[in-house]
Amino acid sequence: MIMVNGSPNAASRLNGIVSHVRRRLALGGHAADEIRVADLPAQDLVLGRSDNPEIREAVGRVERADAVIFASPVYKASYTGLLKLFLDVLPQHILADKWVAPVFMGGTIAHLLAVEFAFKPVAAALGARRFAPSVYAVDVQVTRAERNGDVQFDLDDELKKRLDAMLDELVRELEAPVPSRSRA
Repeated sequence: MIMVNGSPNAASRLNGIVSHVRRRLALGGHAADEIRVADLPAQDLVLGRSDNPEIREAVGRVERADAVIFASPVYKASYTGLLKLFLDVLPQHILADKWVAPVFMGGTIAHLLAVEFAFKPVAAALGARRFAPSVYAVDVQVTRAERNGDVQFDLDDELKKRLDAMLDELVRELEAPVPSRSRA
């Protein structure tokens, strides 16, 4: 499983959600590696240079994953341009046969449909057909605090409940036996 974090801000509250998801998966014995798109070479992303070794390695991690969790803040009714740049360097059918789980966060509930109308059509163009339940959080559901010099995040109970339900369903689907096709 891989998480693609499309936040351009290293101190974003979205990182609190990403940390919760990774911890929760680890508790269940599932590793969730993370690609921070902001750490990839920006110039090569902007120019669509998928031959850059760092970008090739990130694309390879997505190719090898059985599920991809896309996390992004919502700005101006869509996911970040940074995430779009990464999606643009992915091969055409890379998300075919993978579970896709969008986890977005915005300032208000007004941008909830960014998942359905901005992200899912692009994911479908990359072959995605199997979507786990989407989770959309509002900024006030995640508080950022500094404790002993470290930035920590607290998620409200309702958000944790929705994230955990999404992860439970995603893991169930990944562990479900694949039905075999009978030969007639």
